[in-house]
Amino acid sequence: MRFAVRQSAGIFERGGRQLNTLFDETRLRRLIANLDTLTGVPANILDVTGRDIQLFSGHPPFCRIINASPEGHARCVACDAWKVNSYTGDGGFQYYRCHLGVCEALMPLYSKEEPLAWLVFGCYLDDSPVEAQWENTRPLLDWWPGDVEELRRAFFQFRQCSGEELRAYSETLEALAAYIRLEGLIQSAEQSDLERLERYLDQHYMEKLSLAQLSRQLHIGRTKLCALAKELSGGHTLSWLIAQRRIDAAKRLLIQSSLPVSAVAEAVGISDYNYFSKVFRSVAGTTPSQYRKSARPAP
Repeated sequence: MRFAVRQSAGIFERGGRQLNTLFDETRLRRLIANLDTLTGVPANILDVTGRDIQLFSGHPPFCRIINASPEGHARCVACDAWKVNSYTGDGGFQYYRCHLGVCEALMPLYSKEEPLAWLVFGCYLDDSPVEAQWENTRPLLDWWPGDVEELRRAFFQFRQCSGEELRAYSETLEALAAYIRLEGLIQSAEQSDLERLERYLDQHYMEKLSLAQLSRQLHIGRTKLCALAKELSGGHTLSWLIAQRRIDAAKRLLIQSSLPVSAVAEAVGISDYNYFSKVFRSVAGTTPSQYRKSARPAP
């Protein structure tokens, strides 16, 4: 996984140091391009200050014309900064109109208290008459030096979205935000060793893991890793942390799938059925088969 480093200055700091944000630009760019292909509604990612990190280039004609003008581009950049500083949502999407009355939406990645970046989508128009929306935008273009009729034609090319479409798209992007976090596609270079260990275990618990391997992967000494595992687990060992994640995943598979117990064991990284049953009982207090029977609703 190759990351591009972006310095996020002045929005939030720890210990008086600026934070570097790491973006897996290749995978993020592909995800955003796929969304545009499927939906026709552009999405993008801004850094923590609201700056466009240039992951998406397929902006609608109206936006391309505005951004081709130095003043128009400056106004769009200022609007991006304004919208991240004005966010008052609960962690989900907040909807607004930009400085030219075009609809957009924004949510923090990963938390509203200390976001690492922002997920945005737009530009689009709501499902009210386009002519009425243009009449609201026209007075906002009093600074525009060029042909307003060209902008009008471009404005009428925006996609219109109904409330139902916006809800569906928002929920899809919220799932995407969870995927971005799970895969670690955006990371803080100031991430603590404890956070790095937790994330690595969440992503690789189904693999064959050892203390030596984790030490090499995370560049953390073995003694410190054991201490971190104890801190993360409330006094338990690294093996316990791995087993806990495997059994949690096994519980989900037992309830949500019809896989044989042996296949569930394989899926979570334990090839020995008897050993899996022993570990499952030690963590869950019951056998895998009994858990499946008791957790599933009666027919």
